[in-house]
Amino acid sequence: MELQQLRYVVAVAETGSFTKAARRCLVVQSALSHQIARLERELGARLFDRTSRSVRLTPAGSAFLSPARQCLDFAERAAAEVAAAVGEVRGQVVVGVIPTVAAVDLPAALRVFRERYPQVRVALRMLPSHELAEQVRHGVIDLAFLGLPPGVKPEGVRGHELARDDHVAVVAPSHSLAGQAETDLRTLADELFVDFPAGSPGRMQSDQAFAAAGLHRDVAFEVTTAELMAGLLREGLGVAVLPSRYTPRLSGVVTVPITNGPSRVEHLVWSTAGLTPAAAAFLDVLGVAAG
Repeated sequence: MELQQLRYVVAVAETGSFTKAARRCLVVQSALSHQIARLERELGARLFDRTSRSVRLTPAGSAFLSPARQCLDFAERAAAEVAAAVGEVRGQVVVGVIPTVAAVDLPAALRVFRERYPQVRVALRMLPSHELAEQVRHGVIDLAFLGLPPGVKPEGVRGHELARDDHVAVVAPSHSLAGQAETDLRTLADELFVDFPAGSPGRMQSDQAFAAAGLHRDVAFEVTTAELMAGLLREGLGVAVLPSRYTPRLSGVVTVPITNGPSRVEHLVWSTAGLTPAAAAFLDVLGVAAG
C-alpha cells in the first residue's frame, strides 16, 4: 500500500469523480484508476461503486477513507517535523473561522504569515462555532476562531480567549430605531429578525438574552453569512443583533447600542494532541502563546 494510492482514493471520494480526482492529483485518469484497482486487489474489496453517472464509496470504501486520511496527515506531519528540525516551516495549516470573526484582522494576519512562511499552504474553512470545535477535536482543522456565549467553554480542545464583545442592534438607515441613542430588548422584541440558524452558537447568544428577559421574538429569516444578513437589513426586511466589533465591516446599515443586550467571547482553539510546526507558526504570527 502506497501513500499515492491513498491520495488517489481520498481525491476520488472528495470529488465524486475519477476524472476530477486525476485532474486534482495531476495524473492521467488511467494511471489513477490503475492504482486504485491495484489497491482494491490488495485489500480484497471494492472501494467505489462506479456507474456511468456517479462514483460512490462502498461500505468498505467508507471504512477505509478515514484511516487513509489519517495516514496522509501523519505522513505530512512527519515531513513537516523533519523540516522544522532543520529550521524550515512547511506543509499546510487549516484554519477554521466563524462568519463574524472580529478579534483578529484575519486577512492581514494571513498576509504576514505568507510573507514569513511562503512554503506553508493555508486553507480556510468557514463554519459555525460548534462544527469548527468538533473538526478541531477530530484533527480535520488545525486552528479555529470561535464565538461563544459568556460562560460557555469550548470542550475537548485547548485554546486562548481573544476578546469579549457586546452586541448591537443593526437596522436599515430608514428604520425608526436608526436615530436612537440606544434601545433595549423589549423594544427589539416587537421587530422581525434576521439571524443565524437555530441552534448555532451565533444564534444562541441572542436567544439566551431574550429568553432571560422573558421575551419572545420572531426570527423571519435564518441565514449563514453576515453579508446576506446585511443585505436583508438594508432592504428593511428585519433587524439583527450582531457583535459591535464586527458591524463596522457591514455597509449601508446603522447600529444602535442595546441596554443589557447579548454578548459573546471569541476564542482561538487547537487540538489537545498538539500543534504542527505550521500551526505553531500561525499562533506566533497572532502573538498567541500555545502554553
